[in-house]
Order: sequence, then structure tokens, then C-alpha cells
Amino acid sequence: MIMSCSHIAKSYGVETVLEDVTFNLEDNEKAAIVGINGAGKSTVLKIIVNELTRDEGEISFKKGISIGYLSQINDFESDRTIIDEVMESKRKLIDMEKELKAMEDEMSCVTATDMDGHMNRYHALSEQFANEGGYSYKGEVTSVIRGLGFDDSEFDKKLSTLSGGQKTRVCLAKLLLDKPDLLLLDEPTNHLDIEAIEWLENFLKSYEKAVLIVSHDRYFLDKTVSKVIEIEFKKSKVYRGTFTEFSKKKEEERAIYLKHYFEQQQMIKREEEIIRNYRSHATESEIIKAKSREKRLAHVERMEKPMEVRADMRFSIEPSIESGKEVLAVTDFKKEFPNNLLFEGVNIDIKKGERVALIGGNGTGKTTLLKILTGMYTPDCGTMKLGTNVTVGYYDQEQQLFDEDKTIFDEIGDDYPDLTNTKIRNILGAFLFTNDDVFKKMKSLSGGERGRVALAKLMLSAANFLILDEPTNHLDINSKEILETALNNYTGTVLFVSHDRYFINRVATRVIELKDRRITNYLGNYDYYIEKSREASITADTSAAIKVPVSKGQMDYKIQKEEAAARRKVENAIKKVEERIAKLEECVKDADEHLADTAIASNSAKLNEWLEKKNAYEAELMPLYDEWEDLTNNL
Repeated sequence: MIMSCSHIAKSYGVETVLEDVTFNLEDNEKAAIVGINGAGKSTVLKIIVNELTRDEGEISFKKGISIGYLSQINDFESDRTIIDEVMESKRKLIDMEKELKAMEDEMSCVTATDMDGHMNRYHALSEQFANEGGYSYKGEVTSVIRGLGFDDSEFDKKLSTLSGGQKTRVCLAKLLLDKPDLLLLDEPTNHLDIEAIEWLENFLKSYEKAVLIVSHDRYFLDKTVSKVIEIEFKKSKVYRGTFTEFSKKKEEERAIYLKHYFEQQQMIKREEEIIRNYRSHATESEIIKAKSREKRLAHVERMEKPMEVRADMRFSIEPSIESGKEVLAVTDFKKEFPNNLLFEGVNIDIKKGERVALIGGNGTGKTTLLKILTGMYTPDCGTMKLGTNVTVGYYDQEQQLFDEDKTIFDEIGDDYPDLTNTKIRNILGAFLFTNDDVFKKMKSLSGGERGRVALAKLMLSAANFLILDEPTNHLDINSKEILETALNNYTGTVLFVSHDRYFINRVATRVIELKDRRITNYLGNYDYYIEKSREASITADTSAAIKVPVSKGQMDYKIQKEEAAARRKVENAIKKVEERIAKLEECVKDADEHLADTAIASNSAKLNEWLEKKNAYEAELMPLYDEWEDLTNNL
């Protein structure tokens, strides 16, 4: 075991955040902490790294371990460049390299009597340098920086010129290269595009040390963790398995808890009614009976209200009028900023009822395209046409459309003057703004609170075409699920940008990818997009392998030889794939046999090790079946 948290409690004045948080982490284990916003997830990480003191409980670590921590806010000033800052994670190797160079320079001055000693020290240091990755660290550093979404042209940017999100990526790069024994990550995907998130997933899956992650990215958690620690009602509960397995188990538990909660509420209601009846008669004997029942009722341990019956964010969006069948037609859009052509020749057609996800890497122009559609920017060329009766509602991820000096109440009331004060309060209550919360100034709100205000306004807009830019940013998992339900029940049309792959899977009926300045359509959700884009890549590679010129008449001997060579190439590729499939199938079979072993089943560390092995084998195996099918179809 690398770390143990036992009965951790934390309060701020009269407000208790954590009451009883208990869990442990094994060596090399990957785990997630989940819970609603405000549950105390980040607080747990800060207590582990001693940024906050705990009121109660114990934390213990394996002796001598190193700990790395990525917080959500990483705002620092430095005159270093990105590459220089990240290279600092390899300071030990850099110093060793300098020392080796100095020893090499000194060799010409070393006397014969001192040479043996000098060479022995040099060889020992050289061996240590090589064993610790000294000859590959520069390539490793650039690989990690690129993987986290920085282009080579950005390597020499000064840190002082970077945004908060870019600085967080720099901090993440340094942490990954430090390779601590325990890696604590607080919302590591917040400032990454999909490509960078997938890179991080692969990095963490192969990371041979312990990782504890706080994240609302369900797809990311599904790919990376084998244990989920949920914080609910200020306490923790540990679930083994992926995030999806946790979600299924949690739903089963919620159904049982909900049943028991309502049974208890009915019992309490009956008892209170009996007590009222006894007291209404006001006789001495019945007063005694009432007090006796009150005493028994006071000792009943009241169950917390389950999430399903709390006044949580619940909302629906309904268009005020129905649009025509044709909602949006974009023809030959082009947009260029100085020395930066974002896109050209972009054509988009969206029909009524579609829910279209626009995806692409950071900097490809997704948000710019949405701002053109909403009239905030103009295209350099091209045309756009909205269909009959189309009314647009826009969710701005930067949330620049608020009046910062207004209260939340006025932000809603001024835009919708026909609403009564009671109606405004009811709407804001549905988005978790109650009592004096409604009088908070917009400029004082957190990102999550601003997002909820934007969603409230979106609901009131009654638009029939919603354009949403990263609508799940700052939302916790419960709120994301509520938004997904609202959009799936929405009878209008939706175009949205998101890097939340789980959200895209649940909501999108079509995916359009902005890549290499062009748009490509995929008629399905995110999983469908992955499948088809992979097929397209395999087909392109295969086609290149078997491409053969065809003459108008009889093929000559040279062409026949080229065709035969191309066929042999495909056959060899099939053979290699078949051999790899056979080997992986044996590995899966072997893993199943180990998992069936009772000795392993009773050892959580060994069980997780073999589960991870099996998952890795199967993850490699599935695309090989597709590749085999594509290759055989080209024979």
C-alpha cells in the first residue's frame, strides 16, 4: 500500500465539508475521486499534500515515496520559455550531463597517476546517466509537451505570456516527466483538447506508479481508473472497477436507498400524525403516550435526502415556435487571422431535430466558427442562411455576454421583464441559486455558477436552434447528466462544441470534425466517429499498399508483377495480424485463468493487475479484428 486515508474530517467554521473519508491506494493503482461540486474532492487532495490541515483522521504514506500534485489553478510568473521550464523536471540529468562534459574537457589535463581514478568516476557517472534515461530525456520532454497540445512553434513562448490553462498544461508536463510515486491530478483534462486527452489517457495507462484523479470527465475516467472513491453526504465509499461499472452499481444502490428513504418518510409521517392526534385530546394518558412516541421518534437515525429528491438542477428546454426543416446552410466559409488561416471551403447543412457535435483540436477554429454563426464575427468569404422561423440561443463558454455589475436576479429579470419575481426565484432555484444567492454580483461568481446562469437564460430563451460552446465546462457529473437529458428531450436543433466525449456520445446524432482547415461528416456519435475515422485511416494505408496502375488493354508483364507484389504485401500483412490476434487471444485466455484462481481473486492487488492486463490485451485485440477484415476485403 502506497497511501492510506483514515476517517478524514474537515470543517470551515460551522460548515462541515468532510466527516469520514477513508480509502487507500496500492502501488501502481489508478483511482478517481468523484462527487458533486462542493463535495470536497479537491479538499481531499489538498489535505493529502498538506496544503490544508485536517481536523480529524490519519494519513500515512509508504516510506520514502515522492508525491506530485496538479491543482486546478496554476498561475505563476517566470521569464523562462515553455521548453526551459519543462526541462527543469530533468534538472538532475542536465547537471549530470554538464558534469560529464566537464570531465571530458578535463581529461587532457589529468595526470597519468590520476587518470585511472578519473576514468572510473567518469564511467560510473556515464552508467548512471544512461540508466536514468540521460540519452533520451530531451526527446521525452518534447514528446510530452507535444502530447499535451503545444505546437513546436510554441516551445519558445515565455511563460509570462501564457493563459492560465496553458500554464496548467506546463505544470502537468513537468509532473508527468518527474514521474512521482504518487501522482495527484485535480481536473487534468480541463484545458486539453480531445487529442491531448487521449494522449494523457495512454500515458497514464502505461504509468507504472499510483495515480489519484479528481475529474468530471467520465470517458477519461473510464479509460484510466480501476477504482472509484465517491464522496457523498461528507463521507466516502469505495467502488472497484471502471467509472461505468461504478455508475451501474451506484444506480442500483440509489434505487434501494430511495425505497428505504420513502419508507422511512412514510413511517415518520404516520408517527407524527399519531402524536398530533394524542396531543389534540389533551388527556394526561394520551399526553404521556405522545411523549413516549416522540422520544422513540427522536432516536430514529434519519436518512439523508437522496439526490433524486433534492431540489437539484432540473430543467427542460422548449422552443416557442417550430422551425422549418432546413435550419442552417453554410457555404464556402473562410476565416483567417494574421498569419493564421483557420479554415476555408467549409460547408455545413443542419436539418431540424439534429444534434450536431463540432470537434477538433485546440486552435482549429471551432469557437470562431460558432461566433461567425451567431454574428459576433464575420467570415472572410462564404455565405450563411438560417431556415424559416429559426431562432438562435447561444451558450458562450467564455461567458462574456453578462453584465458583470448586475446581480444574478437582475441578469435574468432585465432580459425577461415579463417574469414575476416569484417566477425568477423559482427558475434560479432550479439552478441551485436560493435565498440571498440570487443577489450575488455576476463578477463574483465561480465558473460553475456562471455556467448555471447561462443555462438558465438558455432555458428561458425558448430558441429552436441552440448553439453551445463547451456547455459542460465547470459542470459536475450530475449536472452534465441533467443537461444531457434536457438536450435529448429537446424538440429543436442543437450545434455544440465539446471535448467531453461521454457527453458527445450521449447527445450527438452527428459529428463534424474540423481538421486541416476542412469539415468531415460522421453520421453518429463519438464512438461511431472513432470507428469510422480509424477505418478511413486503415483503408488509406491499405490502398497505398496495393495501389496498382491499370492499362486500357492487356496488362503487360510488369503490371502483372506489380499486382502480384502488392497482393503478397497484403497477404503478409494479414499473416502478421493473424499471428498477433492468436497471441493476444492466448493472453486473454491466460488472464481469464488467472482471474479464476481463488488465490488471486482474494488478493486485490493481484486481481487488479490481471484485470488491467486483460483489459489491455482486449483493447489491442478489438481493432485488429477490424484491420483483418479490411485487409481481407482488399484481396
